This record gives sequence, structure tokens and C-alpha cells, in this order.
Amino acid sequence: MTAANDNRSKAGACPICRKPAEETYRPFCSKRCADIDLGRWLGGTYAIPAVETDEPDEDEAQPARRPAGQDE
Repeated sequence: MTAANDNRSKAGACPICRKPAEETYRPFCSKRCADIDLGRWLGGTYAIPAVETDEPDEDEAQPARRPAGQDE
């Protein structure tokens, strides 16, 4: 086994095509798979889930307070 093959086996599998990952493009096997992954993020295929709440922001929940001694 050569040093290059040894590096690939330690890096794991490419998340796009499952081939052994290359150290240069880690965790991917090639620039092509890295570009495919980037395109999926930019295109909205991947998304990080968020929990939306109906609660108002802290700034909106409390009325603005005026310093003591200042009347309208």
C-alpha cells in the first residue's frame, strides 16, 4: 500500500459518491464532488432545520421605558 492510498483510507468515504476521500479535497474524493456539495447548499437542497416560535422578540414584548423625570 502506498502512502497516498494510506491517506485515503484514513480520510473516510466521500459523502457524495462514497469513494475513498482524498486528503486534498477532504471529506470529498475530488473537486467535482466538493462542487456538487457546494451547489446543493447554494441551491437549497440542504437546509439546517430551525424552530419558529410565535413569541415576540424581547424588544417588542416590553414597551419602551423613559428615564425617570421625563414626561411626554
